[in-house]
Amino acid sequence: MGHIASPPLPGIIGLLAFRPESAKPLMALTEQLLRGPSPLTSTERELIAAAVSAENACRFCYGSHAGAADALAGVDDYVKNALAAPASLSAKMQALISIARAVAKSGTAVSDALVKDARDAGATDIELHDAVLVAAAFCMFNRYVDGLGAITPDDPMAYKMMGKQLADDGYLTAIG
Repeated sequence: MGHIASPPLPGIIGLLAFRPESAKPLMALTEQLLRGPSPLTSTERELIAAAVSAENACRFCYGSHAGAADALAGVDDYVKNALAAPASLSAKMQALISIARAVAKSGTAVSDALVKDARDAGATDIELHDAVLVAAAFCMFNRYVDGLGAITPDDPMAYKMMGKQLADDGYLTAIG
């Protein structure tokens, strides 16, 4: 049971329904971060969101964004496999995920060495910026969902379905 009397909808959806005036700007931000123009693909940005959510132990955000990345990649368990075997990713994505995981700990955990590794792997300033911003935003979303005790489904199929909907429709449809 959640900490507030939000509608009985999973994760952030119930919280957005509880405070619709917050929903529009939060979902507009998410749409921009994960679907807007970036040299990083939407799949890569969803992977970063899922990696940060895993680092923060936010099951709802991990499940829904892993589902979205899987759907966008067209590969079941894409995120699970990528995080379990990072060598399957490009050196640049490995470095950006290391930075994102550092952001999950603290912004100051992003060291010069991590940034150098990303640059050496070909990351641009825009890619560094976008990876850190996605990571920082997902720290906020993770704490929003878990801090209010939002409903977190146990059924993996729920996340697969949510992920497909996010991949197909984006984030603005989450608020109607």
